[in-house]
Amino acid sequence: MRFLHTMVRVRDIDESLDFYCTKFGLVEMRRKDVPEGRFTLIFLAAPKDMQTSKAGGAPELELTFNWDPEDYDYGRNFGHLAYKVDNIYEKCQQLMDAGIVINRPPRDGRMAFIKSPDNISIELLQEGDSLPPAEPWLSMENTGRW
Repeated sequence: MRFLHTMVRVRDIDESLDFYCTKFGLVEMRRKDVPEGRFTLIFLAAPKDMQTSKAGGAPELELTFNWDPEDYDYGRNFGHLAYKVDNIYEKCQQLMDAGIVINRPPRDGRMAFIKSPDNISIELLQEGDSLPPAEPWLSMENTGRW
């Protein structure tokens, strides 16, 4: 068995691609419009997964855009996506600099949470051992829900 992808529904393709690709760092792998079903599928992957995948494809995030407008809830019933990062402090700073709120700062040097424009929680985990606790993260409070 091998993991293929996780699907999340998005309301706005441009806003979602700006978040997931431009700001978060995923790469668009392929896209498929399905006119008979009135939806578009966009598959994204993490750069490091693309480099290390040996099974013929990286695990992917599938963004599903339904052409007919729908309201989606806050995504907490979905759970969350999780990605390992090389340096959690640097990644969180990069995201903050791009205007992304860090809902759960990496006070422990190991874990943080952010949200997508569609309120999908995304967990960031430090690759390897936790980094030593450091400011400003150590003193930062939680913001909102994740």
